[in-house]
Amino acid sequence: MSTLPVIAAVDGSDGGLRALEWALDAARRRQAPLRVVHVRQYAPWAQPEALASGLPDLADDPVLDQVRGRLNGRAGLPEVEYVGLEGTPGAMLPELGTAAQLLVLGSRGRGGFAGLLLGSSGMTVARDAECPVVVVPPPGREVHAAAIPAEPGPRVVVGVHADGPDEAVLAFAFTEAALRDARLQAVAAYAWPAQTWMVPGELVPPPLDQDEIEGQTRALAEGFLAQHRARHPGVRTEVHAVAGDAAGHLVAASQDADLVVVGRHRRRLLAPARMMGSVAHAVLMHAASPVAVVPPTPPEE
Repeated sequence: MSTLPVIAAVDGSDGGLRALEWALDAARRRQAPLRVVHVRQYAPWAQPEALASGLPDLADDPVLDQVRGRLNGRAGLPEVEYVGLEGTPGAMLPELGTAAQLLVLGSRGRGGFAGLLLGSSGMTVARDAECPVVVVPPPGREVHAAAIPAEPGPRVVVGVHADGPDEAVLAFAFTEAALRDARLQAVAAYAWPAQTWMVPGELVPPPLDQDEIEGQTRALAEGFLAQHRARHPGVRTEVHAVAGDAAGHLVAASQDADLVVVGRHRRRLLAPARMMGSVAHAVLMHAASPVAVVPPTPPEE
């Protein structure tokens, strides 16, 4: 059985080259082939169904030629395949995720608002791909919120939903930490001050104790992590239960992190379309580190 490739989406930009280098490192760590893909956008009539006939390799693609020249002569390269496609990235790239273990693309931030410009195609790919999608930001991006204290060294951050995180998100985060010999920093946020709703005439409940809520949140997160810790005994983990906005804490924790891992929303009966989720959306827009968006575990699993 062949190993699924890591895909690097390139477009001739600096962001595409950052995605290439990140994907190359990921392919080496996974001992997987690297597939370099360029989607040419001058044929808007192209449909994703064209992929059913295979992956055409278009000749005379200067973007792919640039990548070949960049990688030529490097030692220790994995198996590399170059694929040129015609269409729109937002439609074509998610389709490729059905036959990949990871899809990597760059953020295209510009000017003073670099942290806010992921691009509509990048957001669409992160929302729709069947495999995890990693978005690599421009270098030097900073966050200005107080971060949870962290030891120096390699670090992977994962958001843990204390009401029931998706197992695919935790499994991906632990695997990444193991591959990078990194610590795993799990962040579980809880709402505070807590909202208490009452109907008229109902007795006022006793005031909630923040320390108790924080302890319960940490205990729940520890429980969700237990089976993954057993599978990855070499990964050092630390759980932080924090009050307030989950996205804000994850963005703050992204400073100097190797990777932040978040999950997409599961499809729901009244909202069957794929959804990004507000936390994943905000982290993608503002994080200083690469961000992995992991699709939810299929219901049948």
